[in-house]
Amino acid sequence: MSLTQNEKLALIKEHGKTDSDSGSPEVQIALLSADIKKLTEHFKTHKKDNHSRRGLIRKVNLRRSLLKYLKNKDIERYRNIVAKLGLRG
Repeated sequence: MSLTQNEKLALIKEHGKTDSDSGSPEVQIALLSADIKKLTEHFKTHKKDNHSRRGLIRKVNLRRSLLKYLKNKDIERYRNIVAKLGLRG
């Protein structure tokens, strides 16, 4: 259900400042968004999987707090990541 190593590396390369930058808020938000998308697809077939739903809610809340942090820290970076990922539509 979670992302493969290759998917993570591709997201890190796309959104990070360097190829090994996994700690910046943009990369963390991108990784969480990909995980959220995968879990949302999972719930279309497994409606009663409440254990995984708890993990989804945790990831959504973590992404929300990272977005809030980035918005307060650097509004331009926030706007770029929201536009790239298609969030807040």
